Amino acid sequence: MERLFFIIGSLSACIGVAAGAFAAHGLKGKLNPDQLAIFEIGVRYQMYHAFALIAAAWALTKWPSQLINTGGWMFVIGTLIFSGSLYLLSLTGIKWLGAVTPIGGLAFLAGWICLAWGSWKA
Repeated sequence: MERLFFIIGSLSACIGVAAGAFAAHGLKGKLNPDQLAIFEIGVRYQMYHAFALIAAAWALTKWPSQLINTGGWMFVIGTLIFSGSLYLLSLTGIKWLGAVTPIGGLAFLAGWICLAWGSWKA
């Protein structure tokens, strides 16, 4: 699982860099400032949690634990739901997607709690 989390985290960071460049160069002028800011929040949290996933991979090598494993998956799920919903919201303008975003935020919080708890229990 450590290798998988490291790979997913690395690819997520790569996608985050590409999405940030796309926003800065491809979307500027096409989206209004509010939509662009929403997209950039998605990029920011994707990057934070790409590194969190790499940290979870490292933590699993040091303190193997189902809690840390669960935390890593929560970071993956959180990125897909939180950042994904913000990307879609900013690009499509479909407002109900904003109601989905907090679910991803809760997954991020659960991931951090699992990471901390799993490390503590080890």
